[in-house]
Amino acid sequence: MSVSWDLNHHILLNKGHSAYPASKDRPATVHDSVMIIYLDPPTEKLRASYFDNEGHVIQYAVETGASPNRVVFLSDASPATPRFRLSYIDTGNGTFSNKFEIAPPGKPEAFSTYIEGKARRK
Repeated sequence: MSVSWDLNHHILLNKGHSAYPASKDRPATVHDSVMIIYLDPPTEKLRASYFDNEGHVIQYAVETGASPNRVVFLSDASPATPRFRLSYIDTGNGTFSNKFEIAPPGKPEAFSTYIEGKARRK
């Protein structure tokens, strides 16, 4: 994952790349993603647009106020589609944990963990 300022510091660009080896249940796969984080001019709130190589497009509100070392991306609620929550927590010493959760359609607060992990800054 890389995070960098772009467009004269008007957006943060988050690029992700994960490679998963083949297992007995599935072939090897690669997951690439891009997230653009920006200040929404009408609301003056942080928003994000996520895109990946599987064709997913997710619009997020960005929450930063609960804790100075945590950022939460919460997708817009819709009764007909799943809702997503992506959390990053700075765990100190150049490391962070992340968790991606999904809530089923019609139950926008019933999140369950889909994947979680840890990373270290290079």
